[in-house]
Parts: sequence; structure tokens; C-alpha cells
Amino acid sequence: MSALEKSMHLGRLPSRPPVPGSGGSQSGAKMRMGPGRKRDFSPVSWSQYFESMEDVEVENETGKDTFRVYKSGSEGPVLLLLHGGGHSALSWAVFTAAIISRVQCRIVALDLRGHGETKVKNSEDLSAETMAKDVGNVVEAMYGDLPPPIMLIGHSMGGAIAVHTASSNLVPSLLGLCMIDVVEGTAMDALNSMQNFLRGRPKTFKSLENAIEWSVKSGQIRNLESARVSMVGQVKQCEGITSPEGSKSIVEGIIEEEEEDEEGSESVNKRKKEDDMETKKDHPYTWRIELAKTEKYWDGWFRGLSNLFLSCPIPKLLLLAGVDRLDKDLTIGQMQGKFQMQVLPQCGHAVHEDAPDKVAEAVATFLIRHRFAEPIGGFQCVFPGC
Repeated sequence: MSALEKSMHLGRLPSRPPVPGSGGSQSGAKMRMGPGRKRDFSPVSWSQYFESMEDVEVENETGKDTFRVYKSGSEGPVLLLLHGGGHSALSWAVFTAAIISRVQCRIVALDLRGHGETKVKNSEDLSAETMAKDVGNVVEAMYGDLPPPIMLIGHSMGGAIAVHTASSNLVPSLLGLCMIDVVEGTAMDALNSMQNFLRGRPKTFKSLENAIEWSVKSGQIRNLESARVSMVGQVKQCEGITSPEGSKSIVEGIIEEEEEDEEGSESVNKRKKEDDMETKKDHPYTWRIELAKTEKYWDGWFRGLSNLFLSCPIPKLLLLAGVDRLDKDLTIGQMQGKFQMQVLPQCGHAVHEDAPDKVAEAVATFLIRHRFAEPIGGFQCVFPGC
């Protein structure tokens, strides 16, 4: 899980330590190698999982914002997928392939502002209100006044944004809502420890392969297949780096020539910039978003989330990595039958990446049960009603 995502649920981690590479799904199983065989940590293109990519332009008061979306499918309801903090739309890649093969639907996976390849004027505004409006604006830009039936599916922070979007009626054709491993009580409890976790993770990586390897071995993503496509959306080349080789790859501005003082010694600033340059040469990849700087928005994402979720007057699904994540409000709501719930054990927090086939089965069953979508290839509902 990402730094943000993991720290949201630190209270759970000691009872279920990471099992690197154990995806727990058909997709993950394909990636496990025999003894003595080296695992392949090379990155994989989005095009192996999505049919197309589009940059959606949204007009606003300050100009145009551009939101990156990845799409698959041509018929059926739209599943609008919202990733967790620090992740990107590419975290849904393997799930997309799995769900498209089970039910007739369309996939739109969105890079939220400040994440992935989305470019906005104010990328630092990650308030729940702003991001929920972004989702509504993207839907309007893509489909106009007559959008197709849409189901919002969000993981962690994305789950919270999906709920805020739904409760504010920003998607007029909304037919269903799914949150993946996000619960208000657990998230709020973990906020105090989040910064400590962020300080403890690597700040840079030598290569994309190095970043992918770290994500799997640290337990952030337990499914190597997903990590190889997902981590590309989480890290970027350090600014000023065009290639890992040589100082000539550093663009102007990283090191500025400074005059020596009267004694002929180098300035402190120049030495610091040279040190920074050497770090970037040796470790040219870093995180796309500095999650520590988003702290002022964390409370707004999750406070009151359970009651907002329960109050949405549409069919709802909650997928969790463990039943112990339920808070009081959701426990009561679940007992009253206000939403359907499925627990997918032996997963990390990035449930849809660790077990994409199981999540696809749960979502497909939900869609078919509510007659939102038609099955493909004889797919049968596999989960009991809950």
C-alpha cells in the first residue's frame, strides 16, 4: 500500500504482516516463480490492460484542467474508478481486465488531481469538495447532459471521494456506489501516525524496476503483476533528469554557477546543489506527489464518511480486507441491511491490486444481482448475499 494508504490502517497491520508477492488471485498466481528463478520487476504499459487513454479537458475560472483517464469496454454501465492517495488510475489495470471479462460494462479509470498524469492549475488543492467536483466535471465533459448509468468505485481516499461525489449529487446518472477498504473510524485513528510512516519510506529510487521491487517486497502491493503497471503511475523522474547517465542530463537550474568569494572557497549553496545533483543522478526517480504536504486535507476526506455512505440512496457495496475494519456506524448499518459487504481476507490494503479477480467477482456479482449489467461468458455469481 502507499504511504498514505498504509498509514490509514496501521492498527491492522501487525496482525497481518505483508507477504511479498502473494497476490492471492489468479492474476497474482501467474507471476509467482519457482525456486531459484528471478522475478521480473520491469514496468508494463497501460495498453496491456486498457483499450484506450484520453486526456479530458475541463474548463474552469482559471483556464483549462486536463484529467487523464484510461478506458475499456463499449457497452453497459460505466464503472468510474477512483484510486487511493499516492496511487493512480493504473492501480485499476489488472482489475479492469478481470471485470471486463465477467460482465458487460465500460471502464473509466481517472487520475485524480495531483496524481498520475492529470494536470491542473492548483494541484495542491486536494480537498474532498474540490476532488468531488472534479469527478462531476469529468463526467460532464465526457458525456454532456445525458451521461450513461454510472457506478462509482473508489479505493481508500478514492472511496471517500466517491462518497462525497455521490452525496453531493454530482453524477446525475449514478446507479451504485462501492468503497474498497476505507472506514471512517480506522482511518481517523491512524491520522496521527501517518507522518511517521511517510518519513520512513524511501524518497528516491534508482530505477522503475527498483521502485516496483520495493513496492512488492515492502508489501505495498502484494501482486507483482499489478505492481509492474501500477508503480509507473506512482513515481516520476526527478525534475531536471532526462536519463540516468551522466551529469549532462541535469538541465539548467539544478546547479547554478556562483562566483567564489574573496577567499576562493565554494559557496554553501553550490555545494548543496551539487549534493542534490549527485543524489538525483544516482536515484533519478521519486514520488509523483508529496503526500506529507496534503495533511490539512486528511481529516476532511474521512470525517463523517460512514454516515455519508449510509445516507446515499442507491445500492451500496463495501469491500474490506478484514472485518475488524468496521466502525460502529457501519456495523449497525450492515446489520440493518443498508449495504452489501464482502470481506476478502489475505489481502493488503490495496485489495483491488492484491486480489483483482476476487474484487472483480464481487463487483460483477453486485452488478448482476441489481440487474445493472449482463454477465459475459457464462459468469456465475459466486458470493452469497450479505
